[in-house]
Amino acid sequence: MKRSVPWILKRPRLAARLGGALCVLVATSGWLAAQAFVPGTGQRSTKVSDDFEDPKWSYVFHLPKGSFENDKQQRLPSGAAANGRWFEGALRGQPDVIQRVATPEGGLAGSSGSLLMQSRHTGVPGSSSFTVQQDDLIANVAQKEGRSIPVSWSPSVVVRVYLPPWDQWENRTGGTFGFRASCQTHKTSSTGRWGRSANKPESYWPGLFIQFIKGDGRATQDSARILLRAGPQGQDLAGPQIKNSGWWTLGMSFSPDGQVHYYAHEGVDDLTAKDHLTSQYPYGFHCEQLDTYFFDIVNGDNGNQSTPWIVDDASLYYTHR
Repeated sequence: MKRSVPWILKRPRLAARLGGALCVLVATSGWLAAQAFVPGTGQRSTKVSDDFEDPKWSYVFHLPKGSFENDKQQRLPSGAAANGRWFEGALRGQPDVIQRVATPEGGLAGSSGSLLMQSRHTGVPGSSSFTVQQDDLIANVAQKEGRSIPVSWSPSVVVRVYLPPWDQWENRTGGTFGFRASCQTHKTSSTGRWGRSANKPESYWPGLFIQFIKGDGRATQDSARILLRAGPQGQDLAGPQIKNSGWWTLGMSFSPDGQVHYYAHEGVDDLTAKDHLTSQYPYGFHCEQLDTYFFDIVNGDNGNQSTPWIVDDASLYYTHR
């Protein structure tokens, strides 16, 4: 079978400039992609997925939010959606704004509701660290499904994401949004005086990030890029450039061999095989189970609002029980 050439290899000058942390996505033409499958394959979880169509959809905040990563304060109880499908991340806290809004133009046919997420203080509540911080909104997979999803079920996650007009973005080049998964594997490491090996559980968080690239207001226009986390050494990988605001569809699938497969395209149509970006063993890990998926809202934690992010039809799929 003839293998397609990764898009970035057709632009060698760009590939050279993206060296270092932004690695070439060579996996799309190699053996790593052998078990790739399109996110959205199988049955959609009716317990965890959320289309935000219920006019009574709401989120219950328990403020102040947690900021354990910064000051070891979790501030329980955590916030949660009234439908039980979403909850505040214990490590970083929830976005400051979580509310159902009318679906922006160009969204899924028949969709009247989507979810807006935005933050001002992404670090410790009420203060500014002037460093890049993030808030998390997490899907309640474990409670709703009653367990994590093993990769033998070929799980996948999909979401539609609305990129607002460029003048609404936080005025900062850098990461601003993440669509991520929480995965489990086992890691072998030496312990004790005699260097004995121990096979211990290990969590890791692959995902797709949207990075804003601020223009100069003259020759260079504002744009964005999708970054993929992560390559085998934990490095971020360069994905497609985004030149126009509007809707995108993002997805990840997790095959029984432990690979993570990344997909994306402009628009809201279902993902297809041609939208495959790369397949990876992030950090060199082989995924054993999918614990959940979640969103990151990122800003400079400097008192300014983050980019307003709107998502729709956030869904978990698997092939069988």
